Amino acid sequence: MPDLSDCFSETTATMVHGGICSYPGGSQLAAAVVFLRAHPGRVSLVTIDIGANDANGCFFRLSLGRVADCIGSAVPHIGGNLMTIMRALRAAGGRKLRIIGMSYYVPELAVWRDGVAGQLIARLSVRLAAVLNDLLTSNYAAFGARVADVSGAFSSADFTSQATGSALGTLPRNVAEICSRTWACTPPPRGPNEHANAAGYRVIARAFLRADLR
Repeated sequence: MPDLSDCFSETTATMVHGGICSYPGGSQLAAAVVFLRAHPGRVSLVTIDIGANDANGCFFRLSLGRVADCIGSAVPHIGGNLMTIMRALRAAGGRKLRIIGMSYYVPELAVWRDGVAGQLIARLSVRLAAVLNDLLTSNYAAFGARVADVSGAFSSADFTSQATGSALGTLPRNVAEICSRTWACTPPPRGPNEHANAAGYRVIARAFLRADLR
C-alpha cells in the first residue's frame, strides 16, 4: 500500500473529512479505502499514526487547568473519529488485514528543564498523554488491531530513573529520552521540534516490529 501519511498537521478529523492535504477522494481515509478495495488480499500491513495533532494545540494554553479542560473536550472527538477510521479500514481490508496503530511519546517533557512551572507541565502532560494513549489503544483493540507501544519505548512515564552523561546533565529518564530521540530540546534553527530524530525513528520502528511479531 502506498504511503499516505505524509500530511503535516493531519488530525483525526481531517483524515476523515480532508481539508489539509490533497488526496484522491478528498481525504486520506477515502484514498486508503479506495486502494484497499482495489487490491483485495494484496495489502499485507496498514500502520496508523494519528491523534497527536488533535491534542497538540491544548498545550499552548496559559494555565494547567485550561490544558486539562482542552484535552478533556478533545478526547471524545478523537475517539469518534478514530472509530470511523478503523471501521472504514476494517470494512475495506477485511478482518484478516494486519493493522498496527501506535501510542505516543510526550514531547512536552522537554519543558521539565524550565524549572518548577515546567516540571508541573511535564507531569501533567504525561498524565494527559496516558489518557490519549489509553483511548487509542482501546479503539485499535476493538477492531482487532495491534498497538506499537511507542510511549513505553520512550519511557514516557519514568520520572524516577535518572539518566546521566548527556550534554544536558542529569535528567529523569523520560526527559532525557525525549531530548535524545526528538528535536524537542534542540535550539534554533533545527529545534525545538516535537518530531523524532533518526534515533527516535529507529525506536519507533522497533516498536512497530515488536507489535507485528507478537
